[in-house]
Formats: sequence, C-alpha cells, structure tokens
Amino acid sequence: MAEDFERWRDSVSTAFVPLDVVSTGSSLFEGGLCSSTLGAMQLSEVAGCEVDVRRTRATIKRADPGLIKVGLQVTGHGVVAQRDRQAVLAPGDFAVYDTSEPYDLHFGETFSMFVLMFPRDLLRMGSRDLSTVSARRIHGDRGVGALVSPFLAGLRRGLVSDTLPTSPKIEDAVLDLLRAALDDAAPHQGPAATLLMEARSVIENRLGEPNLTTATMAAHLHISTRYLQKLFESDGCTVAGWIRSRRLEKCHRDLVDPRLEQQSIGTICARHGLIDSSSFSKLFKDAYGMSPRAHRATRAP
Repeated sequence: MAEDFERWRDSVSTAFVPLDVVSTGSSLFEGGLCSSTLGAMQLSEVAGCEVDVRRTRATIKRADPGLIKVGLQVTGHGVVAQRDRQAVLAPGDFAVYDTSEPYDLHFGETFSMFVLMFPRDLLRMGSRDLSTVSARRIHGDRGVGALVSPFLAGLRRGLVSDTLPTSPKIEDAVLDLLRAALDDAAPHQGPAATLLMEARSVIENRLGEPNLTTATMAAHLHISTRYLQKLFESDGCTVAGWIRSRRLEKCHRDLVDPRLEQQSIGTICARHGLIDSSSFSKLFKDAYGMSPRAHRATRAP
C-alpha cells in the first residue's frame, strides 16, 4: 500500500532501528513497506523515492540492538555509506552494514530495496573483520555475489508472494552464502586471518564431536595451542568459547524445528557435542535467559 512520507518515515523507523529520514524530492512522495520473518531474520522490501536515511550516534543511543542489515537493490540506484566507504548499488548489487555504527543511505530516484536484518552474532564475524567489509559493493553479476544475489532475490519473491520457506536450514544457507560473499569481497587477508577462517570452518564441521577441544584443533591445524588461542583472542573470544557458542546456536535452532519435535532435548544437544544434559541446560539458560524446555515451548504450533 502506498504511504505518504510521514507515515512511511515512521514505518521504516519502527520496522528497522531508529533512523533520521529526510525527503529530498520536490514531487509528491509515495512509498511502501512489507516485512516478515525467517527464523531470527527479518525480511523486508522497502520502496520510496528521493530520500536520505541516516543512522546517527543519537539514534544509536535511542536503541542499539546489535543488528546487521543486508540491502539488495531491486530497482533504481542507492548509496550505502559507512566507515568512510560508499557502496553505489545498481539492481542486483548488495551491501552489508552494521546498525551499531553510523551509516547513511541515499536514494536519488524512485527505488525499491530488499533488506535482511538479523543479530550480528549470527554472522559469526568479529568486529575487525566486519569493519573491513561493511559498505562494500558486492556485485550481483560476478564472483560469489553472482551466486548470492539470485538467492536473495528468490527470498524477496517469497516475501512479496507470502510463500517464504519455513525450514531453519534456509536461515543457515542464507548466512553461509553471505559469509562466502563477504570473504570474497574482503581485502586481501594475511596468513593469520586465513588460518583463523580455516579453524572456524573445521570447528563448524566437527561440532558433533564431544572431544573437540583447543588441543585437538591445534593438532589438526599443526600449530601450538598457544598460537591457536592467540588467533581467536585477536578477534575477542577463546577457542572453547567459540565452540560452545556455535553448539548452543545449533541447539537453539533445532529445539524449535517442527521436524524434530519427536526428538528429546538430550538427543538434540548430544548431536551437537553437548553430552551432559544438566550442564547443557545451565549453559543454554545463561546464553538465552530461559531453559531449553521453555525455549522449545515457544515453537509456533
């Protein structure tokens, strides 16, 4: 439904995060917004004409939920600016930006943009890595971007037609593809950064092994445990902490997967390497503020 500027501005700030929005056009404004969810992700299509959108330090102070946004240009052209970088987007291009830092969006013509928004922890990138890829244009017709852009466009069609998939696996696929595109777009990484990415990839593939530890990972990578710890600490975490958080995220997802409703909580946590049920319950409650059983009860019927 078309909205006038005042209603559209309020709708955009409510749907996303607090924003300053200014109409820069001289003609009558028309815009629209539709949103839905996919797991922990919010999917939206926003349309309008000739506007500047700003996330300032003042609006960040009003609310900073720690979210990542991915903007796929659908029609028209747009500019995403953050950290002294600008991504000029044509249809099919996309860029990632962090709501915890100031950013600007500029649209000088009629446009529509598909926007994914999700907690930054899901991206599994440290602050340093994220800062190097925010507001970088990812071309929709080359490199890994040529694989990701059609996938995002498919989600956008599902949003518009109210036929979005419901499987939690789709959420994982979206995040995996985004990480691949960001890795491809990042400036050249040094040996330490490359080794850290390899370590994270190995951990992801071996989460189901209860004996996965700092020592076994270091042995697999043929480096010392001290050096492995140093790699992870440079990004603000520990090896054990990373393994634990990834296991908990997998369990958090599976507990509300309707296809797994016949599986016990013990079976689910053991599948991801957490074989001590009582210890798992405490870790889960510390991380998410509720017990695994209570979280499972939130599953939509």
